Amino acid sequence: MAARRSPAFAPSQRFLTLPAALSALAAAAGLLCGSALLSPALAQTATPAAAQSPTSSGDPALHAQIETRAKAAEARLIAWRRDIHQHPELGNYETRTAKLVADHLRKLGMDVKTGVAKTGVVGLLKGGKPGPVVALRADMDALPVKERVDVPFASKAKGKYLGKEVDVMHACGHDTHVAILMA
Repeated sequence: MAARRSPAFAPSQRFLTLPAALSALAAAAGLLCGSALLSPALAQTATPAAAQSPTSSGDPALHAQIETRAKAAEARLIAWRRDIHQHPELGNYETRTAKLVADHLRKLGMDVKTGVAKTGVVGLLKGGKPGPVVALRADMDALPVKERVDVPFASKAKGKYLGKEVDVMHACGHDTHVAILMA
């Protein structure tokens, strides 16, 4: 059986179209933040019987609520991604990005620990009941690569790599990963 392709991705294209990419980001944000998007009460009452929860029932009202909240988060997600893309930092030097993430997690009411493995950030969201732990993570580092795309949020950053000054950019999606988890 031949693999099916998304209509937004043709064999001659190298990347998703912008609308398809934005839809994918919004959907990912909705999935990654599902319990926060639904309600704190649902997040606190989840049990192994969650397999029969409203999220698996095809409840149109719930799907509409998720869609509405994902669209509301879209502008923030895009702004964070572009900001992080425009200000890339090489590994172990991600101080600006770490501050951005830590400040946001604090605004969400999480316990935040910074300086983890030098520039890492951990945000702990405590539930009302004991239970399993879920970890979501994203790399924040950029690469010693020159930005060659003419977009308003293109990187003009420089950094030190192997003792030499180099151009720095997010060339493999870490800017997007961080923005999705912040959403």
